[in-house]
Amino acid sequence: MSDQWSALAEEIAAHAQNYLDGLTRVAGGEGGDAIWSLLLVEVAQMSLAGAKLGANEDVILSGNNEPPLSEDPDIDGVRTALAERLGAVDDYAEVFDPYKDTNVTPYRLSDDLTAVAADLIHGLRHYQAGRPHEALWWWQYSYFNTWGNHAGAAMRALQALAAHSRLDVAEETTAV
Repeated sequence: MSDQWSALAEEIAAHAQNYLDGLTRVAGGEGGDAIWSLLLVEVAQMSLAGAKLGANEDVILSGNNEPPLSEDPDIDGVRTALAERLGAVDDYAEVFDPYKDTNVTPYRLSDDLTAVAADLIHGLRHYQAGRPHEALWWWQYSYFNTWGNHAGAAMRALQALAAHSRLDVAEETTAV
């Protein structure tokens, strides 16, 4: 594996771990009133890492075969905790593919955030097993196939929430 690929795998692994740690902390109750802003930063940083994967040439596995892993850990508890924390703003509307499927589709932030996490965990397991090339392949493949869309949708929803929390304020009255 070239130094370029090794450096990219290390960078993506660090971003993935940061995302997972941040998501777990928010699901655990950290963040207070800044939950949307914190999640927006986490998703934006992971989206930058995904964009780097998307901008690179395709990662091809030897034999075009992913080495087997045991079952990925269940993160439904994180999803459920996020859904509870997000409450009424968990549900939102999104256009899945603005070029092929322009129908508005119901989405859930908690589902999007944990879909990203699930794909990142799978790649991290390859990385931690000493298979950085397989990790890169998985992260790139799943970025295009799954988590890139979920991260983009979540980022749009989180940006809208952050904007509404700052811009939708009552007008101040001024004394004349």
